[in-house]
Amino acid sequence: QVQLLESGGGLVQAGGSLRLSCVTSGRTFYTQDMGWFRQAPGKDREFVAATNWRGDMSIYLDSVKGRFTISRDNAKNTVYPQMDSLKPEDTAVYYCAVAKYHSAPSGPAYTRVEEYVYWGQGTQVTVSS
Repeated sequence: QVQLLESGGGLVQAGGSLRLSCVTSGRTFYTQDMGWFRQAPGKDREFVAATNWRGDMSIYLDSVKGRFTISRDNAKNTVYPQMDSLKPEDTAVYYCAVAKYHSAPSGPAYTRVEEYVYWGQGTQVTVSS
């Protein structure tokens, strides 16, 4: 049974940092993009960041570029977003997910919810002003 377990969420002041983690189990995903999404109350789930199978290429939501960095360690079956300079508008439940498709040679390409097949249960990030 495939499981994705996120951790690292919490309450932080604006300008602070958090590092989330997502550990996968049940099978390996060495050939697929892994991504992070978030969902704020009353809003749709939105793409935040994704990395390709090697973790050497990534894409980001415009509003988090320069503040968030996604990485992965395939030996540990783990993907991490480092989130710096957090803002109150970053407050949401953050979800990690595994893409349905193999990574493209040109880099991570999947930014839509329907392009991901496995999801974690989410971890709450709250940024106070």
